[in-house]
Formats: sequence, C-alpha cells, structure tokens
Amino acid sequence: MSVKSRPRPAKSRSGPSLVGRRAATIQEPKTTSLQISAREIREKLGLQRKLFARIVGYSERAVAGWEADRPLRGASLQRMREVARLREALARVMKERHVGHWLMTPNPAFGGLKPVEVIERGEIDRIWRMIYELESGIPA
Repeated sequence: MSVKSRPRPAKSRSGPSLVGRRAATIQEPKTTSLQISAREIREKLGLQRKLFARIVGYSERAVAGWEADRPLRGASLQRMREVARLREALARVMKERHVGHWLMTPNPAFGGLKPVEVIERGEIDRIWRMIYELESGIPA
C-alpha cells in the first residue's frame, strides 16, 4: 500500500509567514499621557515606599527608580496598573484617605491578616471579592 501525499497549498505572497519566527510584540505607546506614575499611585495610597514595595512585589530600589522616572515595562507596568485599579476600587468603597491605613490594619474578614499580607500571599482575589460584595450590596 502506498500513502498518497496531499498537495501542499501554495505559499501566500501577501505577507511574511510567522511560522518558525517569533511573533512581533506589542509595545506600550511612548506618550506621557498614557504613562503610569509609581509615585502618584503610592502617594494616592498614602504609603511609604517600603510598604508600597511590598504591595507591588518589587524592591524599594526598583520603586525608587520608577519614581525617579525610570520607565515601567513588562511585568512591572502590568503590576502597577493592577495596583492602580485596586486603589481606585478601594476608593469607591471607603474614603480615599483611609485606604493606606486600611491596608495596614488587621482585618477579621481576612482571618486577622492585614490586607497587605493578603496581597503578599498572592490572595488579592479575597480583597476583590470583598470589594465586589460591598459594591453589590450582598449581605455578609
């Protein structure tokens, strides 16, 4: 028995093939209006650099660099956006000036852990669930 091979489709001349090549990556726009300011986020949270570094999961040195206008890229940019969204959501359910204090206060809803400790443990979804329940009016 012989196996017939199927004819291969003709190569398209419309553009380069990505087979066997790395796909191009999408880069952030270089406009300043779309940039995220680590200092602005930290100050809006009302946190010292050391605590802010714990929340974002980077060293104090990295945070100091971003605050001195070293650009945020890749994972650090994504993390900063996540923290900015969290700050905005917390500011919707409590007075903005209390968010920093709340992050450092042991909370019975989190088994006595401080919210910053919940974030450090990788359990930020517990905080997002609390925000959802507060915003939706679901009784505890």
